[in-house]
Amino acid sequence: MPELNAEQETQPQATTEKKAPAYDSNILPDMLPVYYRRLFPHEPFYRWLNYGHSEDNIFVNREISFTLQDDIYIRYLCFETQAELEKEICTRNPYKIDIGPVMNIRPKNFRTVAGGLTPVQRELVFDIDATDYDDIRNCCSGAEMCLKCWKFMMLAARVLDAALREDFGFEHMLWIFSGRRGIHCWVCDHAARHLDGRARAAVAEYLNILSYTNNAARVQMGDRTHHSLRRALKIVEPMFEEIVLEDQNLFGTPKGVNKLLQMVSDETARNDLEAYLQKTHGDGAHSKLIWESFVRYANSMRTSAANVWNRKLKHIVEEVQLCLLYPRLDINVTKGFNHLLKAPFCIHPATGKVCIPFSASAVGKFDPTTVPTISQLLHEINAYDDKTKSYMDAPEDKSRIKDYKKTSMFKGVVVFEEFLRKLERNFKTKPMDF
Repeated sequence: MPELNAEQETQPQATTEKKAPAYDSNILPDMLPVYYRRLFPHEPFYRWLNYGHSEDNIFVNREISFTLQDDIYIRYLCFETQAELEKEICTRNPYKIDIGPVMNIRPKNFRTVAGGLTPVQRELVFDIDATDYDDIRNCCSGAEMCLKCWKFMMLAARVLDAALREDFGFEHMLWIFSGRRGIHCWVCDHAARHLDGRARAAVAEYLNILSYTNNAARVQMGDRTHHSLRRALKIVEPMFEEIVLEDQNLFGTPKGVNKLLQMVSDETARNDLEAYLQKTHGDGAHSKLIWESFVRYANSMRTSAANVWNRKLKHIVEEVQLCLLYPRLDINVTKGFNHLLKAPFCIHPATGKVCIPFSASAVGKFDPTTVPTISQLLHEINAYDDKTKSYMDAPEDKSRIKDYKKTSMFKGVVVFEEFLRKLERNFKTKPMDF
């Protein structure tokens, strides 16, 4: 998290003397109007999509969609100003807001223009979902997410952020917790937004090192290990024991041992390793013991004679580590120019949690289990107002503290605004319409 400045440090903090009510999805329709009116950061949200008026029509030609109650889906929305967007959000109170590309024309006019809609720019986006780790996480499954699960997301953010910065030169990545079980990354550099479909596919394929054979994920490092793989290994290797061997005890069952065996691509070597582990550990052992035996066996085979272990399987230990902890990307999201992705600061209807920004550099301190729900946020502003009477007594002007600063959502907005400050340094700002 970026450090708060002096003004931010003195802002009153949320008070939660009474326990916040549990989230109830049945009353979400009653809570959303208050959330959008008092808490949603409309001005920073507009600043982001407007990109400092750095290009013509960059905001007004942006496609935005709303998902309303009862799964009513409205596409091809577009807006002229922040005030117009804010009014529409506060009128419709969407369950979800999705952001699409900037089009060649106003999206709402797509039926009236020959040739229809064509995307002209779009952030480079990445989507990582914990369900793609279900074959290697034993703590949770499906939509569930705990702190042990989050470590997979933490490493994914670190690896991907480093690759985007060092291999592609991008600087402006907006990282978002999706509100339930995943993370999104928006690469907002000018060059990233103007990549064509072929270039997006090339970036996605470059970053997607996992291959699948018979549903078994594998990584092939080769004789000359690419610097991006060495960097990724440097990030994931220190966490391998904690995550894979301790938290998940992945190899502590016959099924887990079989997963380890399937990552050995040579059939003869795989059968020999299986016999060795069976002889050494019989009916099984803790993952740490299985892993130690595997590493010891691989090292001994590499030095014993010229064989597949010092050729094809030369880097098998490192390949297994990468195979299990490297980001599992939904590359179709990244490749797609027309893909709509959930906007920051939406409320996830299943959990009630805010889709909150986080800093990749401080991702180890981020706790998805404490991300506030809409119920908690409304409780916090009510508790703050009851204590200070500020909401009733202060005039309706900009001197009054912003409501989100009264809540535990404040830190996420600070991350967002810090991201915007760095992004906006690149723009020659034009007058902005509100």
